[in-house]
Amino acid sequence: MLTKTRTFRSPARIAILATAAASLMLTAGCGGGPRTKKGTSYVARDVETLYAAAKSRLDSGKARQAAVLFDEVERQHPYSPWARRAQMMSAFSYYVAKNYNQAIQSAQRFLSIHPGNKDAPYAYYLIALCYYEQISDVERDQKITDQALTALNEVIRRYPESQYANDAQLKVDLVRDHLAGKEMEIGRFYEKSGKMIAARIRFETVIEKYQTTSHTPEALYRLTETSLALGIPEEAKKYAAVLGANYPGTKWYERAYKLMNKYAPNATAS
Repeated sequence: MLTKTRTFRSPARIAILATAAASLMLTAGCGGGPRTKKGTSYVARDVETLYAAAKSRLDSGKARQAAVLFDEVERQHPYSPWARRAQMMSAFSYYVAKNYNQAIQSAQRFLSIHPGNKDAPYAYYLIALCYYEQISDVERDQKITDQALTALNEVIRRYPESQYANDAQLKVDLVRDHLAGKEMEIGRFYEKSGKMIAARIRFETVIEKYQTTSHTPEALYRLTETSLALGIPEEAKKYAAVLGANYPGTKWYERAYKLMNKYAPNATAS
């Protein structure tokens, strides 16, 4: 059973983010100007000083302050070339601060204003990561997981040749495995409760919708098991045969074979 897919902060993904974020950062003058106790004063400042102050906060690990200052760049200098970069750096800073909802809003706003910009692939990728980072274990509601899957597929669909597509595809595979794990969790619960038909529906979903995931062998075994419990050995034979043909060396096929020999010897799967 897949309990969590939170192996999210891979070195490859961090490298992609760091490279993309670095490309958005311009060299500017030294940050300065008046400060509040939190270092995010709203007094008017020239754009280079303000951008540099935001970058300095981000570099020193103060991502939340950086996000606010990047927002200020756009607010105070909306028609400056720096404003576009600040929009994306604001989204990235919110992401680093784990304020995922705000990061998504900032990235979406960037896309609404600059849909054809060269940084658009990065914006879509960042949105997908924000959903991906919030995926919880299989015992909880999977709405956010579905959103992550949709956002990741959007990256792949729009920018198949980009540096983000390969990483997005790897994450799609993990998300699909996670969703299959959720179906298995519910199916096992129904089976233990004696609701065999309801259990079968969940297990069938796994082999029909998530057949390339790690949960398929167990799903086939559970379908063999529930078919026998419902008194339909021919169905059990069919699932056991598929299991044997595709996963002959697994523990799930060995269990299925033993079940068939014990409860339906006249319909033993080959």
